[in-house]
Amino acid sequence: MGQNRVHQLRVVVEAPDFDEALVFFRDVLGLPETAAFAAGGDERVAILDVGRATLELATPSHKVAIDRVEAAGRPSPPIRLAFEVLDTAAETDRLVDAGAELVAEPVRTPWRSINSRLDAPAGLQITLFQETAVRRPGRQAP
Repeated sequence: MGQNRVHQLRVVVEAPDFDEALVFFRDVLGLPETAAFAAGGDERVAILDVGRATLELATPSHKVAIDRVEAAGRPSPPIRLAFEVLDTAAETDRLVDAGAELVAEPVRTPWRSINSRLDAPAGLQITLFQETAVRRPGRQAP
């Protein structure tokens, strides 16, 4: 296929309550801070490492299908972040205890993962997912 031209995916999120979002994603979810910059006053940014990143593109009808499976049909926004975790149920409980709003309890999906949905700080809806099957490159989800 050749060499990747893009070396990193960085999602930039405006967080009106910066401190709340930083504590949630860095301290509670556990994303290590790799850099932080302040230009003075309220102008701040923190860059958090999420490990490996992928860009998942879905047709509108497939997005509806995912919403049906993961969130009992509750529509998700056009952009939703998904984080792979080792134990979806435990992480969901932990994030709810830290202030996230539960959208949907963990559910086993047809594509063999356990997924939950949460509304998190900074207006983000997130999915937590736990893989239950080994994925092979090029293998398609059902």
